[in-house]
Amino acid sequence: MNRYPSPVFRFFLPLSLAFSLILGCGRGASPGGTDYETYTASSSQEETFSESGADPAEIQKAQADFERFCDQLFRDQLSDSYLNLHYTLADPAAYGITDCPKELGEFSLDLLKEASETEKEEKALLDTIPMELLTEDQQLTYRILQASYEAEEEFEGLELYYQPLAPTVGIQAQLPVLLAEYIFYGKQDVEDYLAILSSIDDYYRQILEFEQEKAKAGLFMTDDCVDTIVSDCSAYVLAPEEHFLASTFDERVEALKDLTEEEKAGYKAQNLKVLTEHFIPAYELLLNGLTELKGTCTNEQGLCYYPEGKRYYEYLVKSSTGTTYSTIDKLRDAVDLQINYDMAAMYKLMTDHEELMEGLDDYEFAYTEPDEILEHLKDVIQADFPALESANYATKYVPESLEEALSPAFFLVPPMDRYQDCVIYINRGSVNTSGDLYTTLAHEGYPGHLYQNVYFLSNCSSPVRNVLSFGSYTEGWATYVENYAYTTDNGLSPELGQLLAHNASATLGIHALLDLNINYYGWSKEEVADYLSQIFGISDEDTVNDIYQHMLSAPVNYLEYYVGYLELRHMKEQAQKALGTKFHLKEFHQFILDLGPAPFTVIKPYFNEWVNGQKAGK
Repeated sequence: MNRYPSPVFRFFLPLSLAFSLILGCGRGASPGGTDYETYTASSSQEETFSESGADPAEIQKAQADFERFCDQLFRDQLSDSYLNLHYTLADPAAYGITDCPKELGEFSLDLLKEASETEKEEKALLDTIPMELLTEDQQLTYRILQASYEAEEEFEGLELYYQPLAPTVGIQAQLPVLLAEYIFYGKQDVEDYLAILSSIDDYYRQILEFEQEKAKAGLFMTDDCVDTIVSDCSAYVLAPEEHFLASTFDERVEALKDLTEEEKAGYKAQNLKVLTEHFIPAYELLLNGLTELKGTCTNEQGLCYYPEGKRYYEYLVKSSTGTTYSTIDKLRDAVDLQINYDMAAMYKLMTDHEELMEGLDDYEFAYTEPDEILEHLKDVIQADFPALESANYATKYVPESLEEALSPAFFLVPPMDRYQDCVIYINRGSVNTSGDLYTTLAHEGYPGHLYQNVYFLSNCSSPVRNVLSFGSYTEGWATYVENYAYTTDNGLSPELGQLLAHNASATLGIHALLDLNINYYGWSKEEVADYLSQIFGISDEDTVNDIYQHMLSAPVNYLEYYVGYLELRHMKEQAQKALGTKFHLKEFHQFILDLGPAPFTVIKPYFNEWVNGQKAGK
């Protein structure tokens, strides 16, 4: 229901805990199986209609009502922020959206509460539409909306727990890159951009006021988190002429052929003025305001130590992951089991192939240049993934001044009506060209975010589904295929590829497990240090502190990636076991991609029906 700024980024998470070798005892059995509530997805539309006893007029009315509901929801979701609108639609007028304020939008505690009330009203309206009378595609969208509303109901009363600012993934880190990539289709876009940029100081003032309210309620971030954000924000306080938002603006203006040289010079001067009077003061406002709030944190430990912390964490897990695991305890058991499985598999590989230990520190993929990697991946995945229509992509590098503040790589989701034009950013300060760029671009490009987004946007007929965000599906898919990329024809030996794949899976799993243990079960920093020391021999205090502070500043962030990966991996294993020789990896991938982003509680019953259909030869 996206009450917050739309996540037009798709990130590759930095892993602050990297292992060259993992040893430990573990159960060798592959984990699998989840518990979930099921519904029966209709296998026959005609049977559904006939069983309902509805006449054609009732069916037509229900379907028309649902389309109107979705169309209105789509327009409402895009009307709050012109930046979101521009990134979602290149031509808003074609979708009936002609009046949206040229500003970043508004942010306040009252607006968060109003959003919850609005969602209640929307859910009540949705409930009046009989789902059994809808088409199969409409029923899928209905179930997705229903699950989303039910998850967001649990946010009520927890508004002050929301964290708009956070290292790497907060608004203050995402927004500058979105501004740098704001596409100029014509002269009007330049003027709209300058209007939006001029509103950033007012927008950040509202966010700071929200943080002040959090502080009054005893819910403000830790001093370590403040220090990190303040340090990152300093990278944006540059002389206007030297700012990356000046150089990127000039490049975009120069590319417009319908502007005169005089107009271009005028816009460039206006941009420098806006940077001076609005953008830089906005970041100075955040720097000074957050610094003044230092020392107001009442809890230096996990989220669960706040009065409603456990309830908020449960909401975050349900809303962010859409997992089929019905309790946090069951989810933690599944994460722990998968870690043990990966560690046991690693131990066996290294026992059977002693030479692998020598290659762990200096392995190198056969492909090291971004375009070379992406073109190779496009070719090598064809046997296991459905065909994709052509897409244009550009690979860019994060400005050097921002390397400390941004993720190792990220993908910018293209407008739904220009979905072939994609951009991938690479952070040269974090990504090793020979060691991890190959799998990073599998995550961000093919068959990861770029591939999945273009596939879905080219096949989806429901506009509203393009503005609903299901991070655990999208990040889970990208993590799943990143893991797959270790075992392609990439220059590594098959055994080393398997070892690295299990290592990556275990590493992310450990981060997810620490997130759970710190924020839900209340592990102290000392307990985290003991765990890392006893199990992995890691005793460096800075590493422990970095991990601990990241879990405090961005709860459920790692889980969003890992849970999606876990759900997809388990479904694949379940299908392989159930279908035997009838299982085809390409068909499994096509099922997941055709269904598209959704909570896993919605996906799983459709998956069970798909497995039964495959068994029956359908």
